[in-house]
Amino acid sequence: MTQKKEVDNIYDEAYFAELLSKYQKLVYAICLKAVGNPFDAEDLTQETYLSAYKNLSTFDRTYEKAWLCKIAANKCLDFLKSAKRRIQPAGEEEFLFLVDHRGTPEEAYLKKESRQSVLALCQSLKEPYKTIATEHFYHGKSAAEIAAETGKNQKTVQTQIYRARGMLKKTVKEETA
Repeated sequence: MTQKKEVDNIYDEAYFAELLSKYQKLVYAICLKAVGNPFDAEDLTQETYLSAYKNLSTFDRTYEKAWLCKIAANKCLDFLKSAKRRIQPAGEEEFLFLVDHRGTPEEAYLKKESRQSVLALCQSLKEPYKTIATEHFYHGKSAAEIAAETGKNQKTVQTQIYRARGMLKKTVKEETA
């Protein structure tokens, strides 16, 4: 019994080698036409023949060409539907259009320095303008947020922001003069 299996395997391998040499270009052409990428077409051609080899014992040899073409078409459809296909690495030209929003180290330093200057200016004011100016100009909070945190009327906070702005302008003008 095992001798018959070995003989069948030899015939199957010889038949498979014949299929491979006879239809390799056709299967590759089908895959290339379907996916449009020669590298993917080569992979799909190999997958087609691997699948054919695994199912060689159940195959009706009178329809070999149609059978291989059907396997190739199904492999291509599966490939095109897969998520792997949708994610493609970007080429170098796509990276050229990416913008670095972080800025240069000099810009980062100047921004940090400016923030420290704003904090120092706000801290130089007298209360209640010191707290209001620090919250608004340094921390970037709105009048509504400051009013909610401090329990003050929003109009009062707006007025204090307006007055603090005037005081800061005056201080900056005096420092630069």
